[in-house]
Amino acid sequence: MSIDLSPRPTITLGVDELRALTRSLAAQPDLWQPLVRFQESGRWWTRLDGPPGVDVWLLSWLPSQGTELHDHGASAAAFTIVTGTLTEVRPTDDGSLVPQQLPADRTQTVDPGDRHDVLNTGTEPAVSIHAYSPPLTRMTYWATTPDGTLVPSRTVDTDEPESDK
Repeated sequence: MSIDLSPRPTITLGVDELRALTRSLAAQPDLWQPLVRFQESGRWWTRLDGPPGVDVWLLSWLPSQGTELHDHGASAAAFTIVTGTLTEVRPTDDGSLVPQQLPADRTQTVDPGDRHDVLNTGTEPAVSIHAYSPPLTRMTYWATTPDGTLVPSRTVDTDEPESDK
């Protein structure tokens, strides 16, 4: 008997499939609710089970916790807010930053290379489920110059959601 050790094709999901995945997980609170934790020192996260080729994360956000403007490199993403309200900020073509309130049960998608920022600007804690495909490996953070131009400020190799390490 021989064992096939050839590499398996990598499965990559698009934003529509990631949206369906995060919505499906959000609809099963028995899978994620017992895992929720909050910490004052910054956002908290833990990995959830997901299909091959996808990283799935449960994140918690206390009021005023957030990320910085960033992209997910070559990874597509989707996230569903399961409790609370989050604010997503995306730049327009002219560099203006436009915030959008995202209530519980809302799902957002992020195409590879799209830039966004996510924050809890409310007064109540929030929880969200995020999925990345292919799994997250690199993120670029962006800064706004005095003339309003967005420029990369740093790039990090990471396997965690919105990491700044």
